[in-house]
Amino acid sequence: MVRLFKHYVPHTVLLLGLIDFVLLVLAGEAGWLLRLWQIKVDAAPDPARLPQLLTFAITLQLAMVGVGVYAADSLQSMRIATARLFVAVSLGVILLSLIFFFVPALTFWRSNLLYAMMLALAATFIVRIMIGRALGGEAFKRRVLVLGAGPRAARLEALARREGAGFTIAGYVAMNDGPVAVAHALNRSAINSLADHVVRLGIGEVVLALEERRNALPLADLLRVKTTGVHVNEISSFLERETGRVDLDSVSPSWLIFSDGFSAGRRLSSAGKRLFDILVSGVILAIFAPVILLTALLVKLESEGPAFFRQRRVGRYGEPFEILKIRSMRQDAEVGGQAVWAQKDDPRVTRIGNIIRKLRIDELPQAWTVLKGEMSLVGPRPERPQFVADLEARLPFYAERHVVKPGITGWAQINFPYGASVEDARQKLEYDLYYAKNYTPFLDLLILLQTVRVVMWPEGAR
Repeated sequence: MVRLFKHYVPHTVLLLGLIDFVLLVLAGEAGWLLRLWQIKVDAAPDPARLPQLLTFAITLQLAMVGVGVYAADSLQSMRIATARLFVAVSLGVILLSLIFFFVPALTFWRSNLLYAMMLALAATFIVRIMIGRALGGEAFKRRVLVLGAGPRAARLEALARREGAGFTIAGYVAMNDGPVAVAHALNRSAINSLADHVVRLGIGEVVLALEERRNALPLADLLRVKTTGVHVNEISSFLERETGRVDLDSVSPSWLIFSDGFSAGRRLSSAGKRLFDILVSGVILAIFAPVILLTALLVKLESEGPAFFRQRRVGRYGEPFEILKIRSMRQDAEVGGQAVWAQKDDPRVTRIGNIIRKLRIDELPQAWTVLKGEMSLVGPRPERPQFVADLEARLPFYAERHVVKPGITGWAQINFPYGASVEDARQKLEYDLYYAKNYTPFLDLLILLQTVRVVMWPEGAR
């Protein structure tokens, strides 16, 4: 994987994205040339069109990221990829229309835009037919050697078999550090030189997956492997990179302390994040005020009780605050104020509530909380104080998710939409810790774009 602004991007996704960007620019230029040829004007490339072409390509590629064109399921299925390409191009037309309205200098002719969109759709579709399977093939996967043969090594074996995995395991070496869970592992005593073994297998990365670390690190082996130019990693960092979350089963306090992340040099990015929150939340409230008022009226007509409700949540550094949402459940959803986990197909949700949850309309009033500075657009989901007290006692490092402001959407929300139990909370915590550890404006932008995918193809909303 390639690390961009502290976030890991698979080589295949980056390569496909670069190919798509070039094709989009060429499609935009081809649209111009085709229209000029039709009206019998000299058709030749013109550098003066570069701003229009870049606007066209960047807008469409952002739409492609937003609807999940580069997600693992799209890379594995032509049917899903085709559907999302059509949606991305359609969304791109809407976004470009807005851009052209506010910045007329970037405008395409309508016929040019039509031709460019058709060519862009055809070109990106053909590329996926030609190289889609190759991108997921063994040639693009890193060859990994695992040092260890216990349960941790077995977890890596399962991860490598998952669709969309960016690595393949070329072998396991049992280091005599505990019970063996990978039966076909080669014992270290059977290998004369581990460095030669690594070179002979064509290994690109060695992952340390020992069960017992104290006084058991094979330092001489690791040093010799490192000097061959092969990257050496330990399992916690490897899993963070490959899964996009901090693995609670393998991390230790010392890893969190000494690993890269939780950077203090965020003053400039934090100021930019706050300015962005103010601007966007203000725009949301201004644009969607009629939608909020109409929805509130429908909620009021359907069931007894207030259309809006306030609820106490835990914010940054554990400070309590109140969120404002449109009510989507019955008024008696929580008897005696006792907090209850939301469930899939929750019977407490009203008919209107079911619709507005899927469309995320019930979240819109939270823009006011963002405008006040108690929340951000992007961050971990704020939880009830009762849940937080219980989860901090049961889950390690749960308090660390509160080092950043909670958000309306977040890394956990787009990767793991459900949260109806302690085990669900544990998995969402792993994503929240990844976000808190690796926060950058780039990651915020990626989350905002991929929220479009979650809204358009909801796996469920609570």
